[in-house]
Amino acid sequence: MSSGDLEALLRVTAPGYKGEPAPDIALGSTDGPVGRLVLAVTARGVVACSYEDEDTVYARIHKSLGGSIGSDPRRIDPVRRELDAYFEGRLRAFSTPADLQLAAPFVRTVLQMMLSVPYGTTTTYRDIAARIGRPQAVRAVSSALSANPVCLFVPCHRAVESAESLGGYAGGAEAKGYLLRLEGALA
Repeated sequence: MSSGDLEALLRVTAPGYKGEPAPDIALGSTDGPVGRLVLAVTARGVVACSYEDEDTVYARIHKSLGGSIGSDPRRIDPVRRELDAYFEGRLRAFSTPADLQLAAPFVRTVLQMMLSVPYGTTTTYRDIAARIGRPQAVRAVSSALSANPVCLFVPCHRAVESAESLGGYAGGAEAKGYLLRLEGALA
């Protein structure tokens, strides 16, 4: 008997059974056209949408945030549905907010600026540096974007090195090109 079957049986047969408490942080994954994404959701929003493996994401969350981490489809499934709609071209803005708790202060500043870059457009690392008041910090901006713990929900793929070069991306160059083509920002 699986733990899910036991849970269902106890709910029906044991008066007053409340079940296991929901984890503080829901963890799961989804497969899409850019590969497997590991997802984590807190009460504040999506804290991880990562191309890294689940063990790496789990360890980072456990070290940085603590709390209980586990499966909770009620919190992960809505995020999966939003990603599916995005990949199908039916969603231009996510309604689930990004929770930037895993981002260092400078990274958080860069990522918050990226939230203002509209669907279907791009910006450059140099422009981001200027917009956050640090025009000489182009390399630091590039590094901050590569440290984005919530890819897609904070659209770091919309930041390019220049008109001639897409620059790096956590999911790789092919994934970045795919996302920009999906949004109509790249022919």
